[in-house]
Amino acid sequence: MLLTLAGCHTAQRDASVADAPPTRVATAIFAGGCFWCLQADFDQLPGVVKTEAGYTGGHVPDPSYGQVSGGGTGHAEAVRVLYDPEKLSYERLLDYFWHQIDPTVMGRQFCDVGDQYRSAIFYQGEAQRAAAQASRAALEASRFAHVYTEIVPAGPFYPAEDYHQEYYRKNPIRYNFYRTSCGRDARLNRVWGTNPADPRSTVEPGKR
Repeated sequence: MLLTLAGCHTAQRDASVADAPPTRVATAIFAGGCFWCLQADFDQLPGVVKTEAGYTGGHVPDPSYGQVSGGGTGHAEAVRVLYDPEKLSYERLLDYFWHQIDPTVMGRQFCDVGDQYRSAIFYQGEAQRAAAQASRAALEASRFAHVYTEIVPAGPFYPAEDYHQEYYRKNPIRYNFYRTSCGRDARLNRVWGTNPADPRSTVEPGKR
């Protein structure tokens, strides 16, 4: 009995260590069209701790979905990504982000048209700015004649309404219908020629 109890105690302690939250969490902010889809994509990536759909890049404080979707606020639908830098680097996040968007178009993504659906990288600090610009330059040198994705300083990020958070989990039928009818994955496959939502090819070895 004593041995059994000791074994249980050890297993519980090991489990708690394995499930321990990361000691440091970093933040990245991306815009890539509909935030329902971009949030769903980032939630698949090992090393991501949490995501949040919201609005950023505009001049209207604390906007509503109706205001942003109607245009004129300057905001883009965006996703704030909290990640464990011990498991996932910012450079890998950038690489993954590129494969979730169509960087060859301006002021739209897929079936959603308007500045509020533009693609953008909102950097926080010099290191993120340099990494984002180098990543975009590499794409233009190797794959695309021009990349229209903005790289701009991060400003205030306003979380979207609760019903938008993890919409793909709350309303999977509506979400999947929207994603398919919008042609997001079909277009990504034409642009990149791979399965864009598969994170396995973009995770660094040993960082799962």
